[in-house]
Amino acid sequence: MKRIVIIFLALILVACSAPATATEQPTATQAPPEPTQTAAVIVQTVVSTVVVTVIPTQVPTEVPSVTPLPQPTEVPPTQAVVEATQPPTQVAPPAANTTGGLITADDVLGAGWFVGLTRTRNDFALRCQLSKEITFSVTPKDPNIAVVQFYYRIEDRATGAVFDWQNAGKMLADANGNFAMVFSGDSINANFRKPNAWFDYQFVGLSKSGGVVGRSEKIVQQVSYTFDCP
Repeated sequence: MKRIVIIFLALILVACSAPATATEQPTATQAPPEPTQTAAVIVQTVVSTVVVTVIPTQVPTEVPSVTPLPQPTEVPPTQAVVEATQPPTQVAPPAANTTGGLITADDVLGAGWFVGLTRTRNDFALRCQLSKEITFSVTPKDPNIAVVQFYYRIEDRATGAVFDWQNAGKMLADANGNFAMVFSGDSINANFRKPNAWFDYQFVGLSKSGGVVGRSEKIVQQVSYTFDCP
C-alpha cells in the first residue's frame, strides 16, 4: 500500500515539474467587422423638356374691306326746329305779278284737300306801305272742312335758318265756301323777323269739332319777306 502511495506521489511531482508541452494558443482577436457599405442611392431627377411647336395660323394677306357706316350729317345750329316730315312737293314758283291780279298756285299744292290757292303778291315787307300786306285765299274740296287755319314760317336767306311754324289764326269764310286772310308784314312774330327771308305758308282744314281733316302741302320759297320796300 505504501508503495502505491509513493508511486502516486512520484507521478504527481513529475507532472508538476514537467514543462508544458502544449502552448495555449491565444484566442485570435476577432477582426472588427468591415464597415457596411451603405449603398448611396442617387435620385436623379430628369426634367423632360417639352418642346411645343406653335404652328402659326396663316394670316390672310388681304384684309376684307369694311364698309363704313354712314355718318350723320352735321346740321349747323340754328334757332329753328325743322319738322321731320316729307319734303314739300316741288312746284315751280309762279311768275311775278305784273298786272296786279291774283297769283294762283298749282292745285297740286292743295294735296287733294284744297283748290284755288291764291295770293295777291309774291313779296311783302315790314315797313313798306306799298307792299306791307298780302292776301291769301283757298277753297276746301272736302265738305267736312268747316274751318281753315293759316300757318307760316320764316326762312332766313342769310344764314339758312328755318324757324318754327306759327299759327296765324282762322281764315275768314265767305258765302261761297272760300276762305281768305289779309296778312301784314308786322303780323310776323318779332322773334323771327329777318331783313331778307322767305315766307312759307300752309293751309290746315278742320272739322266743326276742331279735328284736323286735311292739310295742304307746305308752299315754300315763293313769297319774299323784307324789312323795307322790295
